[in-house]
Amino acid sequence: MAVKDILLLGNPQLWKPSEAVNDVRATETQTIINDLADTLANFRAGHGFGRAIAAPQIGAQRRILFVNMPAGNGDDGFGPAPLINPQIVAASSEMMELWDDCFSFPELMVRVHRHVEIEVSYLNESGESQLVTARGDLSELLQHEIDHLDGILATDRAIDERSFALRSEVMTLQT
Repeated sequence: MAVKDILLLGNPQLWKPSEAVNDVRATETQTIINDLADTLANFRAGHGFGRAIAAPQIGAQRRILFVNMPAGNGDDGFGPAPLINPQIVAASSEMMELWDDCFSFPELMVRVHRHVEIEVSYLNESGESQLVTARGDLSELLQHEIDHLDGILATDRAIDERSFALRSEVMTLQT
């Protein structure tokens, strides 16, 4: 249980696919979950935003996410909870376009397309199989975090070469 450094854009470890978790109750798995929760809380306290983090972002190549997305803006909340070995099992054909951000490049925003709705299967902290149907913000968030587990960054999904902006510029345009 510790706040870990978040790997930043350019670190080759961010592009490595993660390994599946074989034992949910293993000390290593529980330590990663606790470290993710602590690191997410610390990032949120220091930056004023943050809803989820993937294990590769703290240098752990395991298929674990930690999500803490409060309800708001008409969206249901989710978490705080780990998602172990998450996998998208269904995705809508309807897409949305949005500015995506990431702890690994906190000042950069990337314009991407994401599915409006997805279904994700995963194991909870007790090893029980779960299925969540996610729409809107939660859908986008889970797609982003599962991409991390597959070694894919939002920069890899940019719509085109002009789909990059500084956070301060995007926030100015949205107000």
